[in-house]
Amino acid sequence: MADGSIGGFSDPKFAAAAEAFQANLNRGDDLGASFCATVDGEVVVDLWGGWADEARTRPWVKDTIVNVYSTTKTMTALTALMIADRGLIDFDAPVARYWPEFAQNGKEGVKVSHLMAHSSGLFGWTEKTGVQDIYDWDKACARLAAQAPSWAPGTAPGYHALTQGNLVGEVVRRVTGKSLGTVFKEEIAVPLGADFHIGLPASEDARVADLIPPVAALPDVPPSEYLINIMTNPPIDPLDTRTRAWRAAEIPAANGHGNARSIAQVHAILANGGVAQGRRFLSEAGCRAALVPQVEGMDLVLGIPARYGLGFGLPDMIPIKNANSMFWGGYGGSLIIIDMDARTTFAYAMNKMGTTTIGDERAMSIVRAMWTAL
Repeated sequence: MADGSIGGFSDPKFAAAAEAFQANLNRGDDLGASFCATVDGEVVVDLWGGWADEARTRPWVKDTIVNVYSTTKTMTALTALMIADRGLIDFDAPVARYWPEFAQNGKEGVKVSHLMAHSSGLFGWTEKTGVQDIYDWDKACARLAAQAPSWAPGTAPGYHALTQGNLVGEVVRRVTGKSLGTVFKEEIAVPLGADFHIGLPASEDARVADLIPPVAALPDVPPSEYLINIMTNPPIDPLDTRTRAWRAAEIPAANGHGNARSIAQVHAILANGGVAQGRRFLSEAGCRAALVPQVEGMDLVLGIPARYGLGFGLPDMIPIKNANSMFWGGYGGSLIIIDMDARTTFAYAMNKMGTTTIGDERAMSIVRAMWTAL
């Protein structure tokens, strides 16, 4: 691996997926990356390769991890689905049932489902907010509790880029007494042996690949005021992900650290009716709740057609093979697709960022090769 070449394996049936992964590196579309797929809970492809830093001094190896931005949201959603499956959260209940201080400024009727489906109107902070403020959990949540929604809750989608993690995470904290990152670690990551962290210990810093900021592209249409807000309040700077302060904080919408293997392993729970590695985490009905459409229409923040279930994007937002599927991606290109019909997961994580927020051609070229073989 000293030359940054590919490691791992792929089932011979999925050789084309390995070829597509290699092609991304050969073309320079990727600097360093990982891809993993599971079928019926078994890992059938687990690839990694390239470089963990721009200077090409650190090869991307088996246990390299990277900040995956909003792919973290799927871990947060899964945690909430699990807690709801135990009867501790009712997605149709008002948020204020669990978080009384939230019932300010016209938010008495906002439901937990609105938080999960990016439709609460709390897409971002309206008060001037710096990155240090989002490292302070209580401050970030208190501001959201006091804030008025920017549109009638439940009536339209509008991507909650950073705030969703605080909103859902605070509900989880109120009912469990533990932070979202702690519940995820204790009840999902550790039992599965999944190398994914929401709040990264300093002991793991040496394994983290450096995110390479994207080359800014001119938008096709002028960005909405909401989109400007989420990119500037606080400013989204990929170089912040190299700091100890960013890594140590719990930002359950954006600062998860892992690799494709851990992402695929965790979401095998949903792909396989609530069971992974012989252990049941939630019921099949609890998994399928994520597929129930909550809101659709033009996303008021992203400016694209959106269709959200409980915590995930649904088919039609990106080309997905089977109907009972869901997905989400992170700023720069990371991606998870969960297909309940085929009982598969496809996960991709990289360090060379694109300008995308919900996946791009690098991941999809590998996924299409998987679908062809399946």
